[in-house]
Amino acid sequence: MPQYDIVILGAGASGLWAAMTAAGRGKSVCVIDHGKRAGRKVLIAGGGKCNFTNLRLTPGDFVCANPHFVKSALARLTPWDLVAFLERHDIPWEEREHGQLFCRESAADVVSALESECRRARVTLRLGEEIRAVKKKDHFHVTLGRGEVTATSCLIALGGPAWPQAGATDTGHHIAKQFGHTIIPARPALVPFTLPSDWPLRGLTGIALPVAITVGGARFTENLLFTHKGVSGPVVLQASCRWEKGMALAMDFLPETPLDALFYRAGGKPQVRTVLARVLPERLVIALLPPKLATKQIAQLTRKDHDLLTRLVHTYTVTPAGTEGMRKAEATAGGVDTADVSSKTMESRLTPGLYLTGEVLDVTGQLGGFNLHWAWASGQAAGEAM
Repeated sequence: MPQYDIVILGAGASGLWAAMTAAGRGKSVCVIDHGKRAGRKVLIAGGGKCNFTNLRLTPGDFVCANPHFVKSALARLTPWDLVAFLERHDIPWEEREHGQLFCRESAADVVSALESECRRARVTLRLGEEIRAVKKKDHFHVTLGRGEVTATSCLIALGGPAWPQAGATDTGHHIAKQFGHTIIPARPALVPFTLPSDWPLRGLTGIALPVAITVGGARFTENLLFTHKGVSGPVVLQASCRWEKGMALAMDFLPETPLDALFYRAGGKPQVRTVLARVLPERLVIALLPPKLATKQIAQLTRKDHDLLTRLVHTYTVTPAGTEGMRKAEATAGGVDTADVSSKTMESRLTPGLYLTGEVLDVTGQLGGFNLHWAWASGQAAGEAM
């Protein structure tokens, strides 16, 4: 029966980074994954270009029941540390809008670099292995489809159930629950919304425009795309991280232009729909405005009319029917409650020697490289401690 210092369950971003870090300290490490290839989510992240971090990274870019939980790990692995890792492996990178850093060529370059570091540190990588049971006696015993592995420490780095087509499951949550951890119910994040079938704007498929969405006390401004099911686009994916069932969204269709200023510049003679169609897609204007109000001249507007227009344009409110689910989600919200996990080491407060990193925890990054950075940072925190 093979015995190691550390057994890591999951060969994704946090698992591989933790393996590389721990093995670099002289620990014997075995990484186990049910998939036949390591880093499957990394390979498809950022459209295959791997949005590996963000230069504007702050703790406020993460959603967690304890907003302070991420601070320690993030402070010890900066975006420039990730840049240095890529440059050591001659991987070209580029900065895009909003501080996002991508591989210039392929996400596969990052996975290859991690695998190379693990091989150099003599990490045992067992892929295509079914994880049947995890128990702790004197050591951790991991029962596989083919044999058993024991180790002094065990890291759960199995991620969450988002992107099941990439092999994602909720196995990590089940194992953590077995060791007494509370699981905050998983929900899709970074995912499009579905809207009610009778939504007045339902027929605008294909229209895209900059919109600000306010939800759960947070405001995001980016492009929105109307779909045949509801809405998508970067601003929607961002908002979905804060959204829970039953919450309303407030949409501002002119986030940079106050309606008063628009009407003032137009003068009193033009009709409302004419003025709005200069700055918004005409189909949206038609769907958004009551017909009688749309044809009024600016000078004819009453205070009641003006208040209604302001609500429709700047605080249009709708409650999504739901989301497009885990298959369309780029990340999982919810997971292992961080109240029982050390923010410095990622070690369980309930079971000594058990560690948890990455998406399996109740930590969700906003769109733009934050989730991958959390995977690397939490993996390093555990790798330095195990």
